[in-house]
Amino acid sequence: MFLSVHSQYSLRYGTLSIAQIIDLALAHGVQSLVLTDINNSTGCMEFIRACRERNRTLPNEQHLNPLIGIDFRDDYNFLYLGIAKNKEGMKELNDFLTLHNLEKKPFPAVPPSLNNAYWIFPFKNYPSTLPDHAFVGIRKEELNFLHKLDLQFLKNKLVIYHPITISDKKTHRVHQYLRAIEESTLLTKIDPHKTCKPTEVFTTIETLKNQFAQYPFIIENTHQLLQNCTTSMYDFGHKNKKTFTGTKSDDVAFLKKLALNGLVYRYGRKNKVAHERLLKELKVIDELNFCAYFLITWDIIRYSMSRGYYHVGRGSGANSIVAYCLKITDVDPIELDLYFERFLNHKRTSPPDFDIDYSWDEREDVQDYIFKRYGRNHTALLGTMSTFKDRSIIREIGKVMGLPASEIESYTDPTLNLDHQDQSALNKIKAIYTYINGFPNQRSIHAGGVLISEEPITYYTALDLPPKGMPTVQWDMYEAEAIGLDKFDILSQRGIGHIREAVNWVSLNKGITIDIHNFAAFKNDKTVNERLKMADAIGCFYIESPAMRQLLAKLNCENYLTLVAASSIIRPGVASSGMMKSYIQNYHNPKNIKYLHPVIEEQLKETYGIMVYQEDVIKICHHFAGLDHADADILRRGMSGKYRSKVEFDKLKDRFFEGAKQLNRDLETTLEVWRQVSSFAGYSFSKAHSASFAVESYQSLYLKTYYPMEFMVAVINNYGGFYSRWLYVHELQKTGANVRLPCVNHSDTKVSISGKTVYLGWERIAGLETKWAELIPHERKLNGVFTSLEDFLKRTEITLEQCILLIRIGALRFTKQSKKELLWNVHLLLGTKTKPSNTSTLFNEPVPQFQLPDLETTLLEDAYQELELLGFSHSLTPFELLQTKYRGMAFAKDLKNYVGKTVKMVGNYVCEKTVYTKTNTKMWFGTFLDVNGDFFDTIHFPNSTPNYPFRGMGCYLIYGRVIDDFKVYGIEVLRFEKLPFKKNPILP
Repeated sequence: MFLSVHSQYSLRYGTLSIAQIIDLALAHGVQSLVLTDINNSTGCMEFIRACRERNRTLPNEQHLNPLIGIDFRDDYNFLYLGIAKNKEGMKELNDFLTLHNLEKKPFPAVPPSLNNAYWIFPFKNYPSTLPDHAFVGIRKEELNFLHKLDLQFLKNKLVIYHPITISDKKTHRVHQYLRAIEESTLLTKIDPHKTCKPTEVFTTIETLKNQFAQYPFIIENTHQLLQNCTTSMYDFGHKNKKTFTGTKSDDVAFLKKLALNGLVYRYGRKNKVAHERLLKELKVIDELNFCAYFLITWDIIRYSMSRGYYHVGRGSGANSIVAYCLKITDVDPIELDLYFERFLNHKRTSPPDFDIDYSWDEREDVQDYIFKRYGRNHTALLGTMSTFKDRSIIREIGKVMGLPASEIESYTDPTLNLDHQDQSALNKIKAIYTYINGFPNQRSIHAGGVLISEEPITYYTALDLPPKGMPTVQWDMYEAEAIGLDKFDILSQRGIGHIREAVNWVSLNKGITIDIHNFAAFKNDKTVNERLKMADAIGCFYIESPAMRQLLAKLNCENYLTLVAASSIIRPGVASSGMMKSYIQNYHNPKNIKYLHPVIEEQLKETYGIMVYQEDVIKICHHFAGLDHADADILRRGMSGKYRSKVEFDKLKDRFFEGAKQLNRDLETTLEVWRQVSSFAGYSFSKAHSASFAVESYQSLYLKTYYPMEFMVAVINNYGGFYSRWLYVHELQKTGANVRLPCVNHSDTKVSISGKTVYLGWERIAGLETKWAELIPHERKLNGVFTSLEDFLKRTEITLEQCILLIRIGALRFTKQSKKELLWNVHLLLGTKTKPSNTSTLFNEPVPQFQLPDLETTLLEDAYQELELLGFSHSLTPFELLQTKYRGMAFAKDLKNYVGKTVKMVGNYVCEKTVYTKTNTKMWFGTFLDVNGDFFDTIHFPNSTPNYPFRGMGCYLIYGRVIDDFKVYGIEVLRFEKLPFKKNPILP
């Protein structure tokens, strides 16, 4: 009898979770009910599955009949309900909603007739002519209006409309808070028409029937409508596109052919180990119906490579030799002893996926190809659901209560145990916070997930059109997994843009073609490995941060396997647990390692007795306790919180101890092995992930080693990485490049290079409009270089304000006039006009000449203008801007001679990092350049930093004690002060 139930997925409106709806329905003896969230179908599949799960525990006569539909509203004004008769009907409703979402069209007053769905209109606003399969929903309080009507027309059309939104008075108050938050208004000013009625609660079927007893035909119509609806045809599991070629047998044959061809490319013709593993993987892939998934991924890679795009295959997919042979990844799983079971096995309950990274400006084209290749009806981006969380809830509640901002901020301690004068306000905040913490808040878009379904995807969801502009499902990856849709992660990162553009610049600037996928050559290159050992990696993916550069130096890292390990132990969990320090110590003293057991030594010798990877957990469980690889992976996932069945997990734990006992492991050793395994597994990192990162790091490092100018230009053009832009320009200058400020006759939108000459581009000049950044190089390429200021103004029609920016940055220096002369002349030419006249003249009219006083510009003026417009000074270094000529008593290269001693240094600020100690106090790590351009790092303990804080960019006088950490030298800061620059001569 309940034709419209709203869940929390009616965002900022509904108050009930799916589980609460089911509990309340059962408590009130309800058996058929329709979930109709407002303008979305997010919860429909979850509702069906949850009801079926609950039915397994109930007698047949109490089974719930879950029905689904959509509540269509315009700005929360109720238009009509759509209720699906069956699966086809839900598709019709989802298609209708999708059409209006994607085309941003308002809903019509009267929707189209649908063959497999019912429409229900509100009694106060139903059309004179009802579409087929349409009804009119009437509330209890509206029954009095029937006395005035001729019911001949309506008798077969009236049904009970008793929507469910809340459970009691308290949740009605929560609902009002949600509505006020949505409307960005005070609680006292909420429009009552935009809230639900206090009566929108569950009641018993008998009570509902008694309310409509005077009109039994309404009860019968409602009952008959529900009887005509079903969701029984919905099933879940393996909803991805089933085949790539058209038949499963052809998929198997085609995948095998591609893999065997790739095997020759990767390993040659005589590698028996690789051949046997390949066949074994292909068998599992076939048995688990994953052939199409592999082939679709291969097809995506094939397309992107045909377009010249560079990709990196990451994640547990790198554990697969089939993926390696299909060029999905560049990680050799045999070389790294990676288990395929980590990616795919018969006992895995959640689907795996491939993570494919592209450059930030190429991913969208790859996604567009997927939509066109596999059909927009079957393809969509994956959504996400953000929730109300912690302090953001408190701020939202405070705003709608009308509290001042200062008072709201005083409440934002998540514990809310504060002593405030207004205790009533605090109590209200606590009460509402308790209710809505974790509520769904907004639908958004997943970082890169793409779904490709065998059936039209609107059988399962309507689609949104977020700002990205591609259809997106209305639920997240967990719901996709539950339905049976395995995502393809098509991601982006700047590091790939660095590599791609650097390869292009090398081709353009030096005429050299680089096979960037020839990783085997890079990792064995002595010069590249020497640079790696020196930790000279600015601009290189994943290894340029201060922490990573220090770790590489501490390890004397000079090979691929050590870099793979470093890429894992730098992770916060491993580092904070003390395992990073243990690894470094064991790395330098391998003969002093005391292994817990010979099996531990055999399996962890590569990582010096330390579990570094998730795969290490699997290895130990398998070799020490006898679990097969699939069970070992389930145990590992359970420890990381990703396995949902505690009963099954406990069984595997018991099997670990039983297996160890059968292998004659003593109990004391087994308990210690279990302790280490369980303590590490929660924050472990996949070796395949680390290996993928290391591959990309090597590719970057190769380019930086042999083509440093082109590489650094590519880094700058792709928005850098860990550091600010000025540092990459500094690094570019260190390569011997002649870096020049933007020039209208040479610069493009981005940084450009010709030989050893580099011109900075237009796009990062503060205040310069994109229009001119694109027009200036375009005009120059069409009609030649600019010959004078007048020529430039006439051909570009640039505004006075924008031209002044170009003059101040020195972009018109080709005229041989000083900046001040140019400023005088541009005001003379443009006057108060926003742009010069476009009227053609028969002859070039001479510009009046004036005798001007000496208007030279100093380097100091230039430097301050560059600081303002570029964010850094090109004409003078920060050291040259200092008032003092003091540069310190020691330099970075000398620190090894001062260990244990105090020194004074002058450093140019690069970056800082704040961390919390075990006592929850703050400490800082700083990174600086000395006057020679060499890095050094500082440590600021809590007792010193508050007295000597960081104050942003600039140079600092640093006084501290030199420390030695595995031959990496830093300064433990005792005193610290920012040094003043010379006065800006432009300012009064």
